[in-house]
Amino acid sequence: MNQMSNRLYPLKFEPIYQYRPWGGRQLAHFLSKPLPKNEPIGEAWLLSDREDCASIVLDGSLKGYTLTDVLKDFPEEIMGKVFTSGNRFPLLLKFLDCKEILSVQVHPSDNQKELIPKGDTGKTEAWVVLETGKDSRIYAGLHKGTTKKNLLESIQDKSISDRLHSFVPKAGDAVLIQSGTVHALKATVVFEVQENSDTTFKLYDWDRIDAKTNKPRDLQIEKALACIDFTKTEIGTVTPIDDAHDPNSKEQLIHCPQFVVWRTRSTRPFLVGRSGELRILVCIDGKANLKNHTNDYPFHTGEVILLPANLGTCSIEPIEKATVLEIGIPAYMKEIIL
Repeated sequence: MNQMSNRLYPLKFEPIYQYRPWGGRQLAHFLSKPLPKNEPIGEAWLLSDREDCASIVLDGSLKGYTLTDVLKDFPEEIMGKVFTSGNRFPLLLKFLDCKEILSVQVHPSDNQKELIPKGDTGKTEAWVVLETGKDSRIYAGLHKGTTKKNLLESIQDKSISDRLHSFVPKAGDAVLIQSGTVHALKATVVFEVQENSDTTFKLYDWDRIDAKTNKPRDLQIEKALACIDFTKTEIGTVTPIDDAHDPNSKEQLIHCPQFVVWRTRSTRPFLVGRSGELRILVCIDGKANLKNHTNDYPFHTGEVILLPANLGTCSIEPIEKATVLEIGIPAYMKEIIL
């Protein structure tokens, strides 16, 4: 495929649905691919480069290739300034449908290598709320004064919710969940961007029985307690930062060492991407066309597009109105993925 490097194009990928006992059927509102029948779907993996679950290109000359394949053949063309030979794609993108409450959980940091399986990383993640209901709630951080001792006691006497900071979210809210932060979600649909890691430690699962196994799910209380940052208390929503140089409604939602997330809500054409930098686009509402040179690519709610670094700037032309998330990787992330 190497002879095609000068013909890379905006890459769409097929979502990968994941059964979760806490999931529902709401992702049908956001994705055109039919959900598997008769089971709760908690996650749609939009962009994934994992050995057991790699995203597949939907169309064009690379149709049928996995993200892993494409990165292997075009590493620098795809990754640009953050290119490091031999590494996996550093992010994992998902939609989550948390019909029931998630387990109370925590993820280790990149520095807690003794807690991370070989080949994986820590996990910092961020959510953008897409849909809420009457029972929606986000749990993010602990109440002040929570210690390892009284948190463990609350698990044992099933009063852990008294130790968790929580709030009622609304559509459009964004929350940064840094590694070491205790968290959960309830009755909420979100977009999630995270480090490419599957390392999660469950503290508590609400006495849930998994319908597929007819058993409770495993907890990892000791490891969870070891990686909790007890200073991560009472986490709230982020305050978007408007882009003073952009005439459209572009705002920066998240900026952390692992990723940057911008959101544009517009009825007018706007630019995305940057020369020499990888960008990922997610349409979370509406319809648009993405223009790259003389080519048009339909871009609808629920779709993800990877813009290779060698494409440079593209234009999004909304059909009436569209809301698009743009995700970039700071250049200094190279220090983390080495």
